[in-house]
Amino acid sequence: MLMKFFGVGAVYLNRRYDNHKEHMYRYCVRRRSDLIQTIIPFFNQYPLRTSKQGDFLKFEECLRFIETDSHLTPKGLIEIVEVAENMNHCRPRTELLRILRDYTPNADVSSVKI
Repeated sequence: MLMKFFGVGAVYLNRRYDNHKEHMYRYCVRRRSDLIQTIIPFFNQYPLRTSKQGDFLKFEECLRFIETDSHLTPKGLIEIVEVAENMNHCRPRTELLRILRDYTPNADVSSVKI
């Protein structure tokens, strides 16, 4: 129904073999243009009423970085990680920043804190 409503994305079956009795279906939109032109405007018009609203705003900010090609520079990529590291229950994932710093030693990241 979501795929039909939005007209974008796909539904995937996630097989579960743990203690759950039913498999899970996942609606996924991957195309950047679909996210920017369809999904984000919908959730801006009809905001989430849960704690996921904060994650949505961070996700939108990350997409804006990508839309301006900021993710193609080491500094821009680190900025995206800095925004995304606190998504999903605000569990900091500072190891991502450390890994990026190891692989981008010449990037000017003096303003980025771990």
